[in-house]
Amino acid sequence: MDINQVKTFLAVVANGSFLEAATRLYVTQSTVSSRIQALESYLGASLFVRNRSGATLTPAGRRFINHAKAFILTLEQARHDVGLPSRYRASITIGARIALWEVFLPHWVGEMRRTAPDISIRSEIGFEEDLMRRVIEGTMDVALMYTPQHSSGIHVQHLFDETLVLLTTDPNKPWPDEDYIYVDWGPAFYAQHSSNYPDLERPAQVVNIGWLGVQIIVSNGGSCFVPVRMAEPLIRAGQLFHMPDSPQFKLPTYMVYSRNSDSAVLEQVLNSLRTQAATEQQKASSGNFLQWW
Repeated sequence: MDINQVKTFLAVVANGSFLEAATRLYVTQSTVSSRIQALESYLGASLFVRNRSGATLTPAGRRFINHAKAFILTLEQARHDVGLPSRYRASITIGARIALWEVFLPHWVGEMRRTAPDISIRSEIGFEEDLMRRVIEGTMDVALMYTPQHSSGIHVQHLFDETLVLLTTDPNKPWPDEDYIYVDWGPAFYAQHSSNYPDLERPAQVVNIGWLGVQIIVSNGGSCFVPVRMAEPLIRAGQLFHMPDSPQFKLPTYMVYSRNSDSAVLEQVLNSLRTQAATEQQKASSGNFLQWW
């Protein structure tokens, strides 16, 4: 089994046909067929059923998908680590929900580059399921998220609490209205939101990340809950406004990492994240983030 066979398998899965996969990979259809046959021979199982509409996965093929993705990620990580210039003593891979890449993690990356320039940093965005899987597989050193799942060998540590505030394009418009967008921040937010608005009907619009909610209301008008870090520059720029007399919700943020990691710099990275989180909490509690309301 080699990387080209696995990449070809994933290309067929993504495109639904050998022909389209060949086009995307800039190879002939016979090359795609040959690679898939070699992979099936190695695994001892058929991965696809070919028909007029394209190619569909067999049960064995469906089981192989996550292994194929992990295989590619592991090789990419190995290439990154082995190919590091000699001036770097180690590398670290960190992933997080996109909202945490607003201000918080970029500031952390900057601080790490200043205090530990000999550590190479790979930064990624993801959702809880993929982030947890990557940590468990060992292809990601540390992940930040809102709804972690506990698993054997994985340490879950509370890092800080987000403060979510309600932003709107029109603070004088009665709320709630048909333009309110519910951002799915997870179970903790849902519980607080339901408690504060028990009679609120299901909103017409639902999104899974705050950034998307902001893009929609900036374009079309409306309101949504986002972290204070995201809210501040939007309010300063006059793009959005804080909804008067609206509640603030707390959203716990967690740091997830392997208990059995062999990373030589993981503890340094974790301590740096804890320090950055403490700074975040101090700013929030002192009111520095809220003085512009």
